[in-house]
Amino acid sequence: MGSLWIAFVLDIFIGDPYWFYHPVRIMGKYIVVFEQTTRKFVTSKEGLKIAGIFLTISTILLTYIISIFIVRGSAAINFYFYIFINIVLLWTAIAPKSLMMESMKVYYALKDKNINQARLYLSYIVGRDTTQLTEEEIAKGAIETVAENLSDGVIAPILYAFIGGAPLALTYKGINTLDSMVGYNNDKYKFFGWASAKTDDIANYLPARLTGVLIFLASILLKRDAKNSWRIMVRDNSSHLSPNAGFPEAAAAGALGIKLGGPCYYGNNLVKKPSMGDSLKSIEVYDIKRMNVLMYTSTFLMLIILTTITFLF
Repeated sequence: MGSLWIAFVLDIFIGDPYWFYHPVRIMGKYIVVFEQTTRKFVTSKEGLKIAGIFLTISTILLTYIISIFIVRGSAAINFYFYIFINIVLLWTAIAPKSLMMESMKVYYALKDKNINQARLYLSYIVGRDTTQLTEEEIAKGAIETVAENLSDGVIAPILYAFIGGAPLALTYKGINTLDSMVGYNNDKYKFFGWASAKTDDIANYLPARLTGVLIFLASILLKRDAKNSWRIMVRDNSSHLSPNAGFPEAAAAGALGIKLGGPCYYGNNLVKKPSMGDSLKSIEVYDIKRMNVLMYTSTFLMLIILTTITFLF
């Protein structure tokens, strides 16, 4: 647990610097090369689905085996070197500061009344079309991104690190990277990305629900509407198109007293997403900050709970 705490503190102070060659970039390059090579020879739906299965399995195995090799190799060199490498690997697996920084770019642009800049910054972190969004819709998009990615960018890797150390945490990041790159239910990736999307759904099943509970607990500590957070999470978690993302987003919507989700455009296609939460108040720019506070409080709670479990058992 000590290494996880240090990795978290490193993220608070350093985040993911742009100059650092993050392991996710290596995973991404492998996925791109695999896809490009595959599509040169495979065109049928069945062939693409089988190729996608091989991509998923190979990414998982390669990530885990290479991570194990690095960790065990460093341990064979020196105990302190092993501790250092382990901390660095864990640091690359969690990303609360990146979430905060990217969402706060949107916040400051909105505070400066620069709506075009806010739309641009939001476009970096969401898949929807942002060119016509209102100020409230932009703030909503940033809040949804932080809430959803609190699960797969912070809580999930911490949980898997607790279970299986840095190798399992990085393996989870590999699964998450697969989903973010090819796990789309569209014409291009419906078959090739099928295995990646399903594997990500399985890997995030527990973390997403745990994240919803953590947001509820954080809302108690922060004197947000904890009762409403729990009520909305239970009521609206299935309203999200994802089987997992609805839990943290619904819990956040309830805690903040706002409505998330709803219809939005992806390119020229209108996707009629159901809403989560009740409009107890209109969405404010400052709700982006409130969501980031919920994110960090939830993360602290997660680490404290896991530390307590370590000491007890």
